[in-house]
Amino acid sequence: MSSPSSVAESPITDRRELVEYLSSGARPRADWRIGTEHEKFGFRLDDLRPPTFDGERGIEALLNGLTRFGWQPIQESVDGAPARTIALLKDGASVTLEPAGQLELSGAQLQTIHQTCCEVESHLHEVRSVADEIGLGFLGMGFQPKWARADMPWMPKGRYRIMREYMPKVGSLGLDMMTRTCTVQVNLDVGSEADMVKKFRVSLALQPVATALFADSPFTEGKPNGYLSYRSHIWTDTDPDRTGMLDFVFEDGFGYERYVDYLLDVPMYFSYRDGKYIDLAGKSFRDFMDGKLDTLPGARPTLRDWSDHMTTAFPEVRLKKYLEMRGADGGPWNRLCALPAFWVGLLYDDAALDAAWDLVKDFTMAERHALRDGVPKHALKLPFRGETVRELAQRALAISAAGLQRRACNNRNGADERIFLAPLIEYAEANQTPAERKLELFHGQWGGSVDPVFREFAY
Repeated sequence: MSSPSSVAESPITDRRELVEYLSSGARPRADWRIGTEHEKFGFRLDDLRPPTFDGERGIEALLNGLTRFGWQPIQESVDGAPARTIALLKDGASVTLEPAGQLELSGAQLQTIHQTCCEVESHLHEVRSVADEIGLGFLGMGFQPKWARADMPWMPKGRYRIMREYMPKVGSLGLDMMTRTCTVQVNLDVGSEADMVKKFRVSLALQPVATALFADSPFTEGKPNGYLSYRSHIWTDTDPDRTGMLDFVFEDGFGYERYVDYLLDVPMYFSYRDGKYIDLAGKSFRDFMDGKLDTLPGARPTLRDWSDHMTTAFPEVRLKKYLEMRGADGGPWNRLCALPAFWVGLLYDDAALDAAWDLVKDFTMAERHALRDGVPKHALKLPFRGETVRELAQRALAISAAGLQRRACNNRNGADERIFLAPLIEYAEANQTPAERKLELFHGQWGGSVDPVFREFAY
């Protein structure tokens, strides 16, 4: 989840400014970049419990330890308490905290997947170097496999306090989303409004394929939960006002204006003013624009408020000044590189984008929803059009591989970006997800315990 926006405090005087703010993200192809984000669970090596924020072995100690690598600390004060380190910045990248201390790297804007993979590897090395000193480890999965919601700590961030109080009012699993999930996502550019629309439609329709390929959250509180991507299922009962498949994206006339209207109907969480989060949970941004909020009488929003508000919608694909692919469970190093490779191959090559659109353009709304609702439990084995999602995934992977080949971005050994699709191709060929492999271990050599996952799958 995002930290406060760095957008200037320019007041909004007209709805057209909101549309223009979104559309200003369009870039010429030569300037398209790749931004990869991933979250991971921390755990104490001795008892596997998630680390608290405070203490010699806490998350703040880890953040402060990372400053030796040139990261600059960002501090926040909640309710007048002394400011604490809650994030780090360096060279266009940031390290931030999810509500229960899940550590997130929001990577810099890079040109190739090779660079992305180097960035991830460097980050994980830095984290491991500090974590080893204080007895911590980190795990990549979609859902916390062992600990209950009550066992998860809360980070001292004002934004999360507001969300923590609001979530139970609108869904039964929102607090689990906040405290017990981890994802990997990629942020990709658009060249124009028409390009945005086509990429949005393709990525929404194929997001369940990514969910299936990356499914890695089969355990809850030490036992199988009946799902392969429980993280994905959690979003179905988090908050219906700000989640889902956004059917309007496929309607004629969709563009920036229609997405702005959607965001204006998403209830607010907060406004960040004078270094403090003002609780506006459930309030209307439309009323805010009219100066009619009882909590901030007469006040009107700034572009910073709008930028912050955009981060509080959680659909399967999210539009800001770029598109965010949000459907994948967190995982090990090679899958953190595979996710951006999959989507770059599909969306950053014209022939691949056309082929991907041909693959999904006749999906009905009912079929898109059936894919979204079915893959959390069945993943690649979900029936679809007389076949299964596995065959759909194989077609998408072939299109992506061809797109990456045409990009012809080679590493020093002459290999192009297709190498990063290897784990996904393997899962599709084997018709077995990471979750299913962990379930086999659980029922076999792990003897019905999830504890070995922290040893065998830690970074």
